[in-house]
Amino acid sequence: MTGLPFGEWLSQNQADVIFRVQQHFLISIYCVALAAGVGLTLALLTYRFEALANLNIGIIAVAFTIPSVAMIGLVYSVTGNELVTMISVVALYGLLPITRNAIVGLQAADPAVIDAAKGMGVGAVRMLWQIRLPIAWPVILAGLRVSTQLTVGIVAVGAFVADYGLGILGFNALNNLGSVNTGNEALACVIFVAAVALVFDAVFVVVRRFTTPRGARV
Repeated sequence: MTGLPFGEWLSQNQADVIFRVQQHFLISIYCVALAAGVGLTLALLTYRFEALANLNIGIIAVAFTIPSVAMIGLVYSVTGNELVTMISVVALYGLLPITRNAIVGLQAADPAVIDAAKGMGVGAVRMLWQIRLPIAWPVILAGLRVSTQLTVGIVAVGAFVADYGLGILGFNALNNLGSVNTGNEALACVIFVAAVALVFDAVFVVVRRFTTPRGARV
């Protein structure tokens, strides 16, 4: 069963696709912001203690291996709210690269530099703000970049439970296999999710360019 040519289908459904793209952008931003807040906090609390930092990363890594659809079902059974479930689960999957990179970056400061700063009377807060964080920033930014790419993809999977974002186009195509225009819906999902990811990646390239010394870029 054939449907409309993709360009014609897209023209007829332009308003809905644009709306879905906007939703996808916003939800991805919310999820990355939540993951960044939690991940950086965990990193700041544990980076000084190697065993605790490794445990922290290990627990998040184990959670990362759980299939996202199963995690969505589990969390929804607790929250009963579609949007809360979607954002919290997607943010959970974005935690690993942020937390791991932040811990690695914060631990990367040269001990000689730290000792010299201590000898000059630099306190813990100033040490973190003026020495450790600038050194760690390129690695943290790389973790945020990877997390964002993961998030954009998993937001599409989140349409399994919530009618938000571009993923609903993909699930509609799966639910109506063989029907007219299911191929167009699936193709639109793939193309525009990739486009959202590329836009975010371009933003990180610009941020890296203007916030990281050339020799420290990763």
